[in-house]
Amino acid sequence: MNHHFTITGFADEIGPSLTEQIAVLQANGIRHIEIRGIDGVNVAVFSDDQAHAYHETLTAAGIQVSSLGSPIGKITITDDFAPHLAKFKHVLHLAALFEAPYVRLFSFYAPAGERIASYQAEVITRWQQFAAAAKAYPQITLLHENEKEIFGETPEAELALFDALADDQVQTAFDPANFVQGGVTVFPHAYDLLKNRIAYVHIKDAIASDGHVVPAGFGDGQVKKVLAALAAADYHGFLSLEPHLAEFGGFAGLEQTRVSLPPAAQGDGAQAFSTAAAALRKLLQELDEAWQ
Repeated sequence: MNHHFTITGFADEIGPSLTEQIAVLQANGIRHIEIRGIDGVNVAVFSDDQAHAYHETLTAAGIQVSSLGSPIGKITITDDFAPHLAKFKHVLHLAALFEAPYVRLFSFYAPAGERIASYQAEVITRWQQFAAAAKAYPQITLLHENEKEIFGETPEAELALFDALADDQVQTAFDPANFVQGGVTVFPHAYDLLKNRIAYVHIKDAIASDGHVVPAGFGDGQVKKVLAALAAADYHGFLSLEPHLAEFGGFAGLEQTRVSLPPAAQGDGAQAFSTAAAALRKLLQELDEAWQ
């Protein structure tokens, strides 16, 4: 069995400068990027000039944009929506400039002391407006991420949102670590419920007992089983590294982390990203060997 995964990643975890981000991506043999921030500026507030310049730099380096990791939907459900919707429309415009096929979004937080589930109707109404705005960009798919404490933090809530929208332009960015941190069994439970809506995968794992993030395969996110199931289902898509690592105790055991990093890209972020990349490649190698 062959898999058709393409590795990408949140390169702002490497460091703020695009030069450093590109250097570490290239050192790890990665030719795609999920843009969340560059030079300490969030992607949602880039100007057109910034977007054009960054896109030219990435293209010259042989790197394509897989997705914009936007913060859209990461506000309280009772906050004024009009300016947020305007920001989302700007993000869509930027995604077109970057030739990004995906934009990541969230489904809102509850006011303090309340439960977001009680705001389901308002969440759906706002997402209907997101989906309507995206119709002007049929080449872009909206990705709902199962972030902890937002409406769609569980697979059941995500399905409720997807069913209400009934829109194939809205899919999920499946994040195993977020499910672990929310007390959800990733595989087979979350995977089986969402498998028909998985258009993108965040490669992040976590320990259930305390929620701390570890490289893929070292936690309770059943990442290897998820990847095996996706490969068996002929998933053609991105695996996006989102390390969220500080100091990881298993670093020495990942021989493949010994990539040659440029002198300007030797910081903790570069090492953490390379560790995450090595862990993912180790899982993929194990899958390949199991299929031979």
